[in-house]
Amino acid sequence: MIQPIVHDQLFLSQKSQPATTADLGIAADLLETLRSHASECVGMAANMIGASKRIIAFDNGGEYLVMFNPEIVKGEDPYEAEEGCLSLSGRRPVTRYRCIKVRYQNAALKTRFRTFEGFASQIIQHEIDHCDGILI
Repeated sequence: MIQPIVHDQLFLSQKSQPATTADLGIAADLLETLRSHASECVGMAANMIGASKRIIAFDNGGEYLVMFNPEIVKGEDPYEAEEGCLSLSGRRPVTRYRCIKVRYQNAALKTRFRTFEGFASQIIQHEIDHCDGILI
Protein backbone atom coordinates (compact mmCIF):
# COMPACT_ATOMS: atom_id res chain seq x y z
CA MET A 1 0.00 0.00 0.00
CA ILE A 2 1.28 3.48 -0.85
CA GLN A 3 1.94 5.32 2.40
CA PRO A 4 2.14 9.07 3.09
CA ILE A 5 5.62 10.61 3.38
CA VAL A 6 6.66 11.61 6.91
CA HIS A 7 8.04 15.14 7.31
CA ASP A 8 8.27 15.21 11.14
CA GLN A 9 11.97 15.86 11.82
CA LEU A 10 11.68 14.70 15.45
CA PHE A 11 10.42 11.28 14.30
CA LEU A 12 12.94 11.08 11.44
CA SER A 13 15.85 11.87 13.79
CA GLN A 14 15.23 8.76 15.92
CA LYS A 15 17.30 5.63 15.32
CA SER A 16 15.33 2.82 13.73
CA GLN A 17 14.87 -0.58 15.33
CA PRO A 18 16.17 -3.80 13.72
CA ALA A 19 13.83 -5.33 11.15
CA THR A 20 12.47 -8.87 11.48
CA THR A 21 10.35 -11.17 9.32
CA ALA A 22 7.31 -9.55 10.97
CA ASP A 23 8.23 -6.40 9.00
CA LEU A 24 7.86 -7.86 5.49
CA GLY A 25 4.63 -5.88 5.03
CA ILE A 26 6.48 -2.65 5.84
CA ALA A 27 9.06 -3.53 3.18
CA ALA A 28 6.31 -4.13 0.62
CA ASP A 29 4.67 -0.79 1.46
CA LEU A 30 8.06 0.94 1.29
CA LEU A 31 8.75 -0.44 -2.17
CA GLU A 32 5.29 0.44 -3.44
CA THR A 33 5.59 3.97 -2.03
CA LEU A 34 9.03 4.39 -3.61
CA ARG A 35 7.72 3.27 -6.99
CA SER A 36 4.86 5.76 -6.72
CA HIS A 37 7.43 8.56 -6.21
CA ALA A 38 9.87 7.35 -8.89
CA SER A 39 9.80 10.68 -10.72
CA GLU A 40 11.12 12.53 -7.67
CA CYS A 41 12.87 9.94 -5.49
CA VAL A 42 15.40 7.12 -5.96
CA GLY A 43 15.50 5.69 -2.44
CA MET A 44 13.54 5.52 0.78
CA ALA A 45 13.94 4.31 4.34
CA ALA A 46 11.06 2.85 6.35
CA ASN A 47 10.93 5.82 8.73
CA MET A 48 9.94 7.98 5.75
CA ILE A 49 6.62 6.10 5.71
CA GLY A 50 6.20 6.09 9.50
CA ALA A 51 7.83 2.76 10.40
CA SER A 52 10.89 3.02 12.63
CA LYS A 53 12.56 -0.10 11.21
CA ARG A 54 15.96 -0.60 9.54
CA ILE A 55 14.65 -1.22 6.04
CA ILE A 56 15.64 0.64 2.88
CA ALA A 57 14.55 0.41 -0.74
CA PHE A 58 16.25 2.02 -3.71
CA ASP A 59 16.52 2.11 -7.47
CA ASN A 60 19.76 0.39 -8.48
CA GLY A 61 19.93 1.35 -12.14
CA GLY A 62 16.38 0.28 -12.97
CA GLU A 63 16.22 -2.65 -10.52
CA TYR A 64 14.59 -1.99 -7.15
CA LEU A 65 16.38 -3.52 -4.16
CA VAL A 66 15.20 -3.85 -0.57
CA MET A 67 17.66 -4.28 2.29
CA PHE A 68 16.86 -5.26 5.84
CA ASN A 69 19.23 -4.07 8.59
CA PRO A 70 21.82 -2.58 6.21
CA GLU A 71 25.22 -1.50 7.55
CA ILE A 72 28.20 -0.02 5.74
CA VAL A 73 31.21 -2.15 6.64
CA LYS A 74 33.69 -0.35 4.40
CA GLY A 75 33.80 2.99 2.60
CA GLU A 76 36.42 4.22 0.14
CA ASP A 77 37.20 7.49 -1.63
CA PRO A 78 35.19 10.18 0.20
CA TYR A 79 33.82 13.14 -1.75
CA GLU A 80 31.54 16.13 -1.19
CA ALA A 81 28.01 16.06 -2.65
CA GLU A 82 24.72 17.89 -2.37
CA GLU A 83 21.51 15.98 -1.70
CA GLY A 84 17.80 16.55 -1.37
CA CYS A 85 15.26 14.42 0.46
CA LEU A 86 11.58 13.74 -0.11
CA SER A 87 10.98 14.20 3.64
CA LEU A 88 12.83 17.53 3.87
CA SER A 89 12.85 20.72 1.87
CA GLY A 90 15.94 22.05 0.10
CA ARG A 91 19.33 20.56 -0.66
CA ARG A 92 22.23 20.15 1.75
CA PRO A 93 25.96 19.37 1.52
CA VAL A 94 27.11 15.90 2.60
CA THR A 95 30.25 13.77 2.51
CA ARG A 96 29.83 10.37 0.84
CA TYR A 97 32.02 7.46 -0.25
CA ARG A 98 32.30 6.56 -3.93
CA CYS A 99 32.52 2.86 -3.08
CA ILE A 100 30.93 1.03 -0.14
CA LYS A 101 30.61 -2.53 1.04
CA VAL A 102 27.26 -3.22 2.68
CA ARG A 103 26.21 -6.03 5.02
CA TYR A 104 22.44 -6.49 4.92
CA GLN A 105 19.74 -9.11 5.05
CA ASN A 106 17.43 -10.12 2.24
CA ALA A 107 13.68 -10.75 2.67
CA ALA A 108 14.45 -14.18 4.15
CA LEU A 109 16.77 -12.41 6.63
CA LYS A 110 19.80 -14.17 5.19
CA THR A 111 22.94 -12.06 5.58
CA ARG A 112 24.48 -10.80 2.37
CA PHE A 113 27.46 -8.61 1.45
CA ARG A 114 27.59 -6.48 -1.66
CA THR A 115 29.76 -3.69 -3.00
CA PHE A 116 28.21 -0.61 -4.62
CA GLU A 117 29.81 2.28 -6.47
CA GLY A 118 28.76 5.67 -7.79
CA PHE A 119 25.18 6.86 -7.49
CA ALA A 120 23.88 3.61 -5.95
CA SER A 121 26.51 3.98 -3.24
CA GLN A 122 25.35 7.53 -2.54
CA ILE A 123 21.68 6.53 -2.36
CA ILE A 124 22.38 3.69 0.07
CA GLN A 125 24.43 5.97 2.34
CA HIS A 126 21.59 8.51 2.41
CA GLU A 127 19.02 5.85 3.33
CA ILE A 128 21.24 4.26 5.98
CA ASP A 129 21.62 7.74 7.48
CA HIS A 130 17.81 7.78 7.77
CA CYS A 131 17.93 4.47 9.65
CA ASP A 132 20.51 6.01 12.00
CA GLY A 133 18.38 9.11 12.60
CA ILE A 134 20.78 11.33 10.64
CA LEU A 135 19.06 14.05 8.63
CA ILE A 136 20.98 15.73 5.85
